[in-house]
Amino acid sequence: MTWQMGVIAAVRILGSLPVLRWPFAGGLIALVADFSDLFLMSWLGGVPNYQRFDKYVDQVYMATFLAVAYRWQGTPRRVSVWLFAYRMVGFVAFEITGARGLLLFFPNLFEFWFLFVAALNHWRPDFAYARRQVLGWGAMLVAVKEFQEYVLHWGRWLDAFTAFEAMESIGRWATAPFR
Repeated sequence: MTWQMGVIAAVRILGSLPVLRWPFAGGLIALVADFSDLFLMSWLGGVPNYQRFDKYVDQVYMATFLAVAYRWQGTPRRVSVWLFAYRMVGFVAFEITGARGLLLFFPNLFEFWFLFVAALNHWRPDFAYARRQVLGWGAMLVAVKEFQEYVLHWGRWLDAFTAFEAMESIGRWATAPFR
């Protein structure tokens, strides 16, 4: 492990801990910490075999999410455990094959579901997890997550950018109508 990987891993691990106290806000912090490695790599230097490193460090925030999800009852807990297990199958398959495109078939829907439930527990604690509602919201979460997985792992749209270049490109695109 390089010192850059150590710094990035420390940021990611520390960023995962708030979820244990504040599930929704902590979950958002964990995902920001997950995203921060792209900027940290640009600033500190590259990380050899980034995808493999990233998937291992992801296990930390996912474990904290799972620890919180185990405190839930009923459908939120069952779905969380199932989605976590499904992602672990994808993680193992990725480790065996090294094929990033495989992650499209094993999306990390667990993190989106976790944030969905944590938000409901925070703002709508009386939400009824009826089958129809769970399937409807689940379909939307799948669509968004599959698009993200496609962009990152199948299409590899961001592989040619550093995080700072990506932000500059997004800024130019967003401000183009005003120029």
